[in-house]
Amino acid sequence: MPELPEVETVRRGLNQLTLNQEITGGDVLLERTVAYPFSVHEFIEKIQGSAIISWHRRGKYLLAELSPCSWLGVHLRMTGQLLWQNKHEPLHKHTRVRLFFGQHQELRFVDQRTFGQIWYVPTGVPVETIITGLTKLALDPFSPEFTVEYLANKLQKSRRPIKTALLDQSIVAGLGNIYADEALFKSGILPTTLCTELHNKQIEPLRTAIIQVLSASIAAGGTTFSNFLNVKGVNGNYGGEAWVYNRTGEPCKVCGNLISRIKLGGRSSHFCSQCQK
Repeated sequence: MPELPEVETVRRGLNQLTLNQEITGGDVLLERTVAYPFSVHEFIEKIQGSAIISWHRRGKYLLAELSPCSWLGVHLRMTGQLLWQNKHEPLHKHTRVRLFFGQHQELRFVDQRTFGQIWYVPTGVPVETIITGLTKLALDPFSPEFTVEYLANKLQKSRRPIKTALLDQSIVAGLGNIYADEALFKSGILPTTLCTELHNKQIEPLRTAIIQVLSASIAAGGTTFSNFLNVKGVNGNYGGEAWVYNRTGEPCKVCGNLISRIKLGGRSSHFCSQCQK
């Protein structure tokens, strides 16, 4: 699933390529991809004639501010991709929605697993009333308010393993499996450690590590282990820099101990039993 760095990479690419260009039309190839409005005909009718002012990110959500005064929301979920392509390029078989622009360009939403969603939010309607998942999001890790005290307060309320808690979007917005593993390694904390057992001397380096690994991945254009592509169809490069994620049985880059893998809450967790305590 695309996480914060991948979504941020897409946001930056979209801001470079799609702004101030009129949406001249569109085509919905899979109706359930459009979560609102419920009529795909209304979706195309409402969005046609709009122009994208700017793309924003909240957690793993992408939000396009449109003129006049409306919004387009996108969640990539497991396998979603937003690709800026020439309309003459062959359609990927998993293309779900197409938005047409001038100069023979179009924005294609490709989604193999079909869990991704798109919303149109009309003028004067608060975005959160349509895209209700936004109301459950915690602070973004890059927010000035994402302090040690904030994170400690969130974690102290949970008796779950720290790895499981970090995947909760009401604790840290945008963090997912890859970067939770990476942050726990860099902060020296085992994924099985209960949140109630943590103290501030551990939470402070954890907060720092979260920001560091997310920043490093954004700089590398995100991570591609399966199907993530940026808006130009290019893979992310962070995977080759990963400390523990997807490196089961390989030597730790710090101590040489073999990287372990366990299941926590149905998700894989990768760690070094020597570097993490």
